[in-house]
Amino acid sequence: MLTIGRLASYAGVTIRAVRHYHQVGLLGEPERDASGYRSYDAAAVVRLIRIRTLAEAGVPLARVRELLDADPATFAAATTEIDRQLRTQVRALQEHRRRIARLGSGDTLAVPAEVVDYLDRLRALGVPAAVIEGERDGWILMAARWPEAIPAFMADKVAQLENPKVVRFYRLIGRIAENQHDEELLRETADLMSEMFAQAEASGELDQQNEVMPDVAFIRLMDSFADAAHPVVARLRELVAERGWTGWTVVEKRNP
Repeated sequence: MLTIGRLASYAGVTIRAVRHYHQVGLLGEPERDASGYRSYDAAAVVRLIRIRTLAEAGVPLARVRELLDADPATFAAATTEIDRQLRTQVRALQEHRRRIARLGSGDTLAVPAEVVDYLDRLRALGVPAAVIEGERDGWILMAARWPEAIPAFMADKVAQLENPKVVRFYRLIGRIAENQHDEELLRETADLMSEMFAQAEASGELDQQNEVMPDVAFIRLMDSFADAAHPVVARLRELVAERGWTGWTVVEKRNP
């Protein structure tokens, strides 16, 4: 007869593991002898080794009892199902690894691939990192609110980069990020924004804003995010308002 320590040693587990298997009902707990010790036989060693082998193979303890007491056909079916579940878990872990590898920088964190591509295009245009970070965080919010619309949003944004005025706008914003007190630069940017808004109005784009982004409360959130992102936004909004336009996320022509 074996003590619990000897049993654990023969089966290649810890005494703590043996006690845990007692608690969950996988291994019978013998009565104590007159001296207050529990004694185990060879059958306990065999069962404990089988438990350890199944656990090391990745079988959940909740299913170990089922397999220990199963007939050959049931055992084969159960192990096939467990193998399928493990393969699913492996694929999930591999996908997690791929995502971690893709992160690289914070640009890819919490934004869809379409947004990452757009940010890369801005970077290629020479847009400063501070501006790109603001764009990224804004699109994190947009992707959380309208995830299904992100592919269309990004296709439109990429198409806009073919417009020289849009490219010039980003370059001006980059210069402002480095010198926010240059009033002449701010006015030049406001003039350009006004031209872009007029162009969007003429093409009917402004009329579609409420259909594309119908959540007024969220628009206010985005505007407040822009205001908090950089103190120069408030000044630009003032200058743009002087030129007849209101709003930031959603732009409208001011009433006279």
